[in-house]
This record gives sequence, structure tokens and C-alpha cells, in this order.
Amino acid sequence: MYDLIIKNAKLINDSVTDIAINHGKIVEIGKDITAPSEQVLDLKSQHYISAGWIDSHTHCFARSPIYHDEPDLIGVKAGVTTVVDAGSVGALDIDEFYDLAMQAKTHVYSFLNISKIGLIRQNELADMQDVDVALFDKSLAKYPHFIIGIKVRMSRSVVGDNGILPLIKAKEIQKKTGLPLMIHVGNNPPELDEIADLLTKGDIITHCFNGKPNQIFDKQNNLRDSIKRAIERGVILDIGHGGESFSFAVAERAKCLDVYPNTISSDIYSKNRLQGPVFSLANVMSKFICLGYSKTRIIDSVTKNAAQILHLKNKGEIAIGYDADLTIFDVRKQTVLFTDSEGDVRECHEQFVPLASIVNNIIEIIQEGSENELRISN
Repeated sequence: MYDLIIKNAKLINDSVTDIAINHGKIVEIGKDITAPSEQVLDLKSQHYISAGWIDSHTHCFARSPIYHDEPDLIGVKAGVTTVVDAGSVGALDIDEFYDLAMQAKTHVYSFLNISKIGLIRQNELADMQDVDVALFDKSLAKYPHFIIGIKVRMSRSVVGDNGILPLIKAKEIQKKTGLPLMIHVGNNPPELDEIADLLTKGDIITHCFNGKPNQIFDKQNNLRDSIKRAIERGVILDIGHGGESFSFAVAERAKCLDVYPNTISSDIYSKNRLQGPVFSLANVMSKFICLGYSKTRIIDSVTKNAAQILHLKNKGEIAIGYDADLTIFDVRKQTVLFTDSEGDVRECHEQFVPLASIVNNIIEIIQEGSENELRISN
């Protein structure tokens, strides 16, 4: 007896399959699964399914004074089964964040800020006394399965007079822990070239398509040599859209040069969720339809790519033995206007619309009216 069978589910390549789930794991995939099941959900070959979407850059510590949100509002209620908080908290707040995160239906993980104070103020790395390595190590030892990476914000307003020093310290911490390192890039100093030349395989440049002067293109609109070298070394490009960090013009230029992000993430928190320009991960993903990306590339960027880069075992793929984190969605044909962080607007004729999330055998219906379409039989 299975817990749940999803019948006639359409994959992003338009093939159709059944998926059987037991104890939160995918246990069978194939045509016409007929085993008995506690519940059956028939998608009638009309709705898409993918591995659960992973948002690899969010801010979901609800008690953060600056960037805060509820994990489930940006998670399962938006088609996202896993959210990664990117540095909202440091070692001083990790206990409180962990306790809150464990109450969510959505899977929550943390990229721990190298500043022990986290984002209680905008310049958390202006005082290097706030980088407490011993306290960082203690937090990691306490939450080895929750803290999955290190976050360092390398822009002028954050580091003050410390220049490149916080990144040097972050690389020292990384060398001991082996964790992925996510680097926020923004206004200079420090210069992007200086940052990029310190990065190694698996490091993540977030806000990779920002339109600020310290962007990946030089004044002649050519890709910086430092970024070329970083990509060749295996440095990861992450979108991290946010309120100020995504430019259609930069993304379009990158695509012309065959420069693509490895992961698409939102950098979402309450303000840019409610007021835009982010709104949701699905909204950010839809902007890449507008840019001419294949839907397969987009889905891979929020599923298997993210899982591999973040070392999330048994996530990111529809495969036997993997966690049954799943997102059910439509690709609706309708005209939509999308705005980037610079205020530029593009018209698109399709968009991703999440209908339901599945985590731990719980089906979270998202779109009003979808209850009838996604009727579950027992």
C-alpha cells in the first residue's frame, strides 16, 4: 500500500508518467502504476510536475529586523519546497532561527553569515570584531545538517573600510569546513575583479546579473576577464534577483555571450514579495521565459542544479529513492509585463504558475480554484 500515487503527471519534456510515494520517498515511476494507495491524485496529463523547486537565496528569518519573511509564505504556498536563507542570521541568532525553521512545512536551510550579528544592520562587516570564528565553528557543530553554507556580503555599504578582508576571512572559514560559500556582489569597493580572483570551484556569485557599475561586464560591455576565469574554474553564477540586483539588459547581454546562471533564485523577503519586483520564485523564473531560456533550463536551475550545488542529497530530481518533494504547476499562455530591479519592463506571453507543493506527503494547494482540478481520491 503506497501513501500517494500521482497519475498522468506531465514532465517538462512533455512526457507523461505515474509517480508512487511512500514514507516521503519516491518508490516507483512508470506508466500505469496500479498498486493500492491511500491517496491518488490524477493530473490527467494536463498539469506539469517537477522535483520540488529550491530557492537558493531567500531571507526567511521572521524576526530579522531588516530582511524577514515566513518560510511557508515564500515556500510551499508559492510552489517552493526548499528555501535557503542567505545570511539573515549569524551565530548569535542561529538557535532562534533553527527553532522557527523546524516549525515550517517547507524545508529550510541556512547559509550562515560570517558576521555573528547577521543582518541586524546593513553594515554587518564594517567591524571585523563581529567575525567570531570560534562562535561560527560552534554553531556549525551544533547544526551540521541545517547550516549548509557560508554567506559573505562584499559591497561598499556592508564592509565599510575593510575592503576585501571579510572575503579573505570567509575563505579561511570555508577551507576548514568545506561548505559552499555565497558571495553577495554589489557596489564597489571592493572591485568585482578583486573578488572574483579569490574565488574557487563551487563558490557562488549571487546577484550575478545586477546592473550596478560593479557588474560582470566592463565599460565596453565585454565580460570581465576575471569573471571568465572564475567561470572556467567552476565558480557558480546565481541570480539572487532581489529589489536591486537583476537587470534585463545585463541578462540579455549575458545570453548573447552564452553566459548562463547555474541557479535562479529570488532573494525574496516580505517587502519585495508584497511590493515587487520579485513577488515569488515563479515570477522570477517566468522572466527567463521572457529572455528566451528553454523551460527545461529554467526548471533545472531551481531543481537539480540547486540541489547539486548546495549538496542537498536526495533532492532536485524525480528519481526512485529521492525525497518526494514535488511542485505541480502550469505554464500559462497569457500576456504579462515583468519589471526588473532597474525599472525596465519586458512583455512575456507565458508564465510559470504553481498549483501545489508536496512535502512529507502533504499536498499544499496554492491557486484558488485548483482544488477542483487537483481533486484527490482515497
